[in-house]
Amino acid sequence: MGATGAGGGGGTMSVAESQKELSVYESMATRFDVAAKKLEIDEGLQTYLRTPNREIIVHIPVARDSGRLDVFDGFRVQHSIARGPCKGGVRYGPRVTLDEIRGLAAEMTWKCAVVNIPFGGAKGGVVCDPEHLSQGELERITRRYTAEILDYIGPERDVPAPDMNTNEQIMAWMMDTYSMHVRHTVTACVTGKPLDLGGSRGRREATGRGVMLVADEALKRFGWQRNHTRVIIQGFGNVGSQAARLMNDAGYKIIGISDINGGIFNSNGIDITALLGHVKANKMVQGFAGGETISNEDILEQDCDVLIPAATESVITSRNAARIKARVLVEGANSPTTPPADDILFDRSVFVIPDILANAGGVTVSYFEWVQDREGYFWLEGMVNERLKHIIVAAFNDVVHYGEKHGVNNRIAAYMLAIDRVAFSLKLRGIYA
Repeated sequence: MGATGAGGGGGTMSVAESQKELSVYESMATRFDVAAKKLEIDEGLQTYLRTPNREIIVHIPVARDSGRLDVFDGFRVQHSIARGPCKGGVRYGPRVTLDEIRGLAAEMTWKCAVVNIPFGGAKGGVVCDPEHLSQGELERITRRYTAEILDYIGPERDVPAPDMNTNEQIMAWMMDTYSMHVRHTVTACVTGKPLDLGGSRGRREATGRGVMLVADEALKRFGWQRNHTRVIIQGFGNVGSQAARLMNDAGYKIIGISDINGGIFNSNGIDITALLGHVKANKMVQGFAGGETISNEDILEQDCDVLIPAATESVITSRNAARIKARVLVEGANSPTTPPADDILFDRSVFVIPDILANAGGVTVSYFEWVQDREGYFWLEGMVNERLKHIIVAAFNDVVHYGEKHGVNNRIAAYMLAIDRVAFSLKLRGIYA
């Protein structure tokens, strides 16, 4: 694929091309095709690997607090069971689409394979706006959604987890609903639960910790020191805030932070402890006295050493990739960079740590939670973090070495490694007919 918009303009791109670039599924499919071609995988097997195992669409009737009946659309896409049960988050949002869920489910397959844990990929979502729903309405939506997909989930089938706009409480409701239907408590049916209901220590920080761990490995490659490494983080939800806190504590210099409303920038460094207190009190980053106001778009283009997009999909595109000044890009979010932007970043020698590696800390500790629930024995947080580091560092080295061996960038190397592992499992299992 050519580096469309390498000059940063991208003005000649048609509406159809622009929509295609911003599609999560199209981004995944483009990268899959490149990696599969380089692996010289049989065409039929390529089609099988790309095709989801199952796509579920449900319609959720919910009585609102006002007494009005509304119907919400829900999805669950199970992409692969080749290496084990499906695994993937459930997101709530007004713009959730089946195409988005389909693409993210496939990316979960590759993510699990990159870190070599025994899951396939899945993803779920409900089209709703949590900001305009009461706690009771959220609970009713969650329980009915869970009941509608009940036959397709469970510890041996598909294990949901939190994602965008969902949390420990949502998972607790899902676990309880599942358990009530099967008439016994099944803590391993979901992950990301509260500790008191079978959650794992270290799970809340896991994705942010994984982001820091891969950043640490990148620093080793370049011979950088943490205290001289300037970091910008776009997104201050669970991933961004935990990465900021952990990296700040480890000595990184955080110079930019943003959330959905905008951000702040301070080239001398931001007091992250004070910022966390400000956000807790004010529900937003902007207004913090320790930095200048900056937009979400502009913060991506500031001079820094490490840029961490940790918000949403498709924020780095052919239109702004040429203006990215970071030397290392660590993708805390899912699919924050589009394929045309990849080409531009690669040509500019930006060291990209792709999402299916960079944010795999969450699914790795979700795997640990699933294991602990099934054992009925729970690990100390130090053990969780130690085992997470072992897996993430090994995966980082596997991807980088794979890329050097095959002469490809880190993203295509991660896809090639993951696809190779899933294809090998399928060949060993054979095709049931």
